[in-house]
Amino acid sequence: MKRKTKVFIGLASAVVIICGGLFGAGMYFYNVAVVPAPKSFLSKTEPIKPGNSRYPAYKWYQGADKQHWFEMSATRHLKLDANYISADKATKKTIIIAHGFMSNKNRMFDYAYLFHNLGYNVLLPDARGHGDSQGNYIGYGWPDRLDYVKWVKKVIHHTGQKSEIAIFGTSMGGATTMMVSGVKGLPTQVKAFIEDCGYTDVYSEIAYQAKEMYHLPKFPLVDIVSGINHMKNGYSFKKASALNQVAKNKRPMLFIHGAKDQFVPTKMVYPLYRADKGPKQLLIVPGAAHSRSFSTHPKLYTDTVKKFLNRYLN
Repeated sequence: MKRKTKVFIGLASAVVIICGGLFGAGMYFYNVAVVPAPKSFLSKTEPIKPGNSRYPAYKWYQGADKQHWFEMSATRHLKLDANYISADKATKKTIIIAHGFMSNKNRMFDYAYLFHNLGYNVLLPDARGHGDSQGNYIGYGWPDRLDYVKWVKKVIHHTGQKSEIAIFGTSMGGATTMMVSGVKGLPTQVKAFIEDCGYTDVYSEIAYQAKEMYHLPKFPLVDIVSGINHMKNGYSFKKASALNQVAKNKRPMLFIHGAKDQFVPTKMVYPLYRADKGPKQLLIVPGAAHSRSFSTHPKLYTDTVKKFLNRYLN
């Protein structure tokens, strides 16, 4: 009897130690993946100086007449921040720009400059937990999709019921754009979407990064982190699915992805494109790494975006 008791205690202790270790690892990777903070695996932002190909856009953005807009998040009662820049010539056409993981509105100046030069108003929000917006977690586009619906309504209030809006985003912002596309009751003033290098779903992207950066299997660690995130922030990684959302979309969408993307692998764009139910177009940019399609082939990118928007924003 004593031997059985010792074996039981030993097994129970081992289970407790293993579970404790897994939970500890889960909390560590939750902080890596979900808590807004500097990330060692992200490249550092270099100063934009004269002679840099991005400098004209940067200089324009610094001097642009930016209206400071605020909105409350759809959940959690967080104060969200955005910049609005009117087109040089009055128009009811607006592009809402969604930034990527641990980026912010001001780092999207290249795209603001692109759309401004095409004649559009631009709205650049900071997502929850990014830039000047409140929040202590990264939503990966899922809770943010409802915030962007509120930004859409704010644009309509500003430019009127005849507003025409397109939503554009890169990386996490691309996923956010796709997640918005499947929201029920999205105002009809939203005419089109452009997503650049977004992921299929948060679970798949984090599982991919766990393998690439840490050589870890997705089970059980990613599931544990997802469970922690669900308890803390109200959504699981599998639920946060751009793939499921585009399957509900019937509005035009342009899918863009770099052919050499190794952060959100290029292969992710194909099931997204196939799942979409609306008018759609796919651009795979030769030689482009993650979020580098515009800088790698600016003319191809600009021409494709311009023609797409001209087709659907009258």
